[in-house]
Amino acid sequence: MVDPADAEAVERQLGRPPRGLRAVAHRCPCGLPDVVETAARLDDGSPFPTLYYLTCPRAASAIGTLESSGLMKRMQERLAEEPALAEAYARAHADYVERRDKAAARDGLEPLPRDMQSAGGMPGRVKCLHALVGHELAVPGANPLGREALDALPDWWRDGPCVAAHDDPAAHDDPAAPGPTAPEESA
Repeated sequence: MVDPADAEAVERQLGRPPRGLRAVAHRCPCGLPDVVETAARLDDGSPFPTLYYLTCPRAASAIGTLESSGLMKRMQERLAEEPALAEAYARAHADYVERRDKAAARDGLEPLPRDMQSAGGMPGRVKCLHALVGHELAVPGANPLGREALDALPDWWRDGPCVAAHDDPAAHDDPAAPGPTAPEESA
């Protein structure tokens, strides 16, 4: 079960209630969640392939900057040129699918089809660095391209929490706060 204060922080980060929230998968150095684990299927039964969902709007914005820099295209080219990287990325995909299947089983849900994408374009494409970084933060060492992107990011937490703590009265009323860059799926 997710602590209500964490669920509230995630809601403020996203600007809406999260869907399929199962657990906090990683905490930002500021102490707030920055990656959550989501259910493989939403309440209506629809598939939700993104197990590790990046919630911090500052991290998401910084990753969006990396995506627009052409980094994904270079990573995609390297997958074709570097067999060891392609193998490591395929292992990341297998890890992701295995963890997603186990989460579905714990929830008593039918796992998603095995041929369905995992996240971020894995195993053959680089489609969303948000998903790859989320995987790497949740499971350190699991995703080589997520690690590369994470290493290229600035310290997004440097200026303090992205949203106010749950006991801060200002936490609930900041309509000017920037929202996250949209990852491939909405938690």
